[in-house]
Amino acid sequence: MAATNINRVVLTGNLTRDPELRTTSSGTSVCSLRVACNTRRKDASGDWVDKPNYFDVTVWGAQGENCATYLAKGRPVAVDGRLEWREWEQDGNKRQAVDIIADSVQFLGSRDGGENGSRYTPQSDVPADTADFQRAPAAQGTDDDIPF
Repeated sequence: MAATNINRVVLTGNLTRDPELRTTSSGTSVCSLRVACNTRRKDASGDWVDKPNYFDVTVWGAQGENCATYLAKGRPVAVDGRLEWREWEQDGNKRQAVDIIADSVQFLGSRDGGENGSRYTPQSDVPADTADFQRAPAAQGTDDDIPF
């Protein structure tokens, strides 16, 4: 039996710039994000230092539109996706890059601002649909019925 390939990326970090939203010629929305994620390591003197890593993330469709609407530079996010290698020619030179194609982007942090004073906004102003929730039955008995 042949081995199955795995191409999965999960990271959290902060946006280094505002999202950039474009539309393809077929009308599909695509949003570009740049995420900074620190790696901690010891330097030559034994002190812990952060080494920043920067990743380009592509978010397609409605999720990309939401990123462009609600995210801003400095906002923390969690990204789950896959790596994609691409190659192109620019000014006669061959170029290549590995990007993250997001399957999901979670907006982290609070809407009221964060530790670095960046502009934070809510994930959604749409309330949850609770139409199919059932009301819990009224408690019977007293606290003495609790077994601990």
